[in-house]
Amino acid sequence: MGHLSRCAQLLFTAPNIEGGDLAETIPETMRVMAISEPGGPEVLRLEHRPVPRPAVGEVLVRVSHAGVNRPDCLQRAGLYAPPPGANDLPGLEIAGTVVAIGAGVEPEMLNQPVCALTDGGGYAEYCCVAAERCLPVPEGLPMAEAAAMPETLLTVWHNVFERGCARDGEVLLVHGGTSGIGTMAIKLGKLFGLTVIVTCGTADKCAAALRIGADHALNYRESDFVAEVKTLTGGKGANVILDMVAGDYTQRNLTCLAEDGRLVVIAVLGGARAEINVARLMLKRQTLTGSTLRARSDAFKALLTGEILAEVWPAVIDGELRPEMDESFALEDAANAHARMEAGDHIGKIVLQIG
Repeated sequence: MGHLSRCAQLLFTAPNIEGGDLAETIPETMRVMAISEPGGPEVLRLEHRPVPRPAVGEVLVRVSHAGVNRPDCLQRAGLYAPPPGANDLPGLEIAGTVVAIGAGVEPEMLNQPVCALTDGGGYAEYCCVAAERCLPVPEGLPMAEAAAMPETLLTVWHNVFERGCARDGEVLLVHGGTSGIGTMAIKLGKLFGLTVIVTCGTADKCAAALRIGADHALNYRESDFVAEVKTLTGGKGANVILDMVAGDYTQRNLTCLAEDGRLVVIAVLGGARAEINVARLMLKRQTLTGSTLRARSDAFKALLTGEILAEVWPAVIDGELRPEMDESFALEDAANAHARMEAGDHIGKIVLQIG
C-alpha cells in the first residue's frame, strides 16, 4: 500500500461519474480470462483474481472492452511469452474508465474515459496501466472502437512512419490488408498522403480493402504481387513495405522494393528464416528492419503514446480516423474470438466486451 495515493488507500474507491457524491467501491476480485495451459482457443478459462492496485504512475481502469490481437493467440499457444514482469493475462489494449490512481498521477484522470496500450492483462474487468500510456477517449468514439486502436495504431505509426520513414507521396505496400494492422495501415497511410497497395487472400477481402481506402488490392493467390507492384509503380517499386509474413516473402519484398526503399517486418507468420540477395540490397540501397512492441521499455511506449497524441489523435477527435471493426465477443466467449482470428476470416478488429 506504500505506493498508493490517498485516493486509492481510502477504501480503494473513486467518485462515480453518474453518482455525484456517491462512491463506487471497487470489488476485491474480478473476472478474468486466463490461459490454463498452452494450446488452442479452448485452453482459455474464466477465473476470479484479486483486483490489481495501481503502483506509482499507474491508473486502474474499469475495462469496458479489450482488443484481440495476434500476439494474444501466440501467447495462448505458448509461442510468445510475456516479457519479465508483465501481466500473464492476454490483452494488450483496453478501453474503459479510470477508477483509481497511483501516486504521482494527476487527480484529473479520475473518472476519465481512456484507451491504453498495456503490458498484458486486458482480458479482465480491471487493469492497471501506466498513466503515460493512456489516450483520452473523445466524445463520439464508442468504447469498442477505442479499445481497437492503441496496439494497432502505435504499431503502424512506429513501423511505417518512424522505422519506415514514410513520407507523403510515397507508395506503401501492406501485406494482410484486411487484418487489424492492415486496415489501420490503410487508413493511416491515406490520412498522411501515401498511395497504399495491399495484398489479400480472396476477392471479397480485396473488395473490402478498396472500400476501406486502399488504392490497389492484389489477390496474392491469383497473381504475383511482385510483378503487380512493379506494374502499378511504373517499374519503380514500393517505397515502404509493411510485412507480417517474412520467410520466403522477404526476398520477394526486396525485389519489388524501390531504390532507397524500406522493408519493415513486424511478424513472422511465414517463418522466421529467410535467404536474401545482399548484393541486390546494396545496389538498391535498401533498408531491412523490424520491431516488436511488447518488449520495448515503458519509457519508449510512453514516448510513442505522446507522439500519437500529438500527431494522430486530433484526427481521432475530429472523427477522421476510426478503426475498421469486425466482431465483438463477450469475455466468456474469448475462445471463439481467438478461433475467428486464427481462421483468418475477419476484416478489421475483433474486440471483447467486458464491462
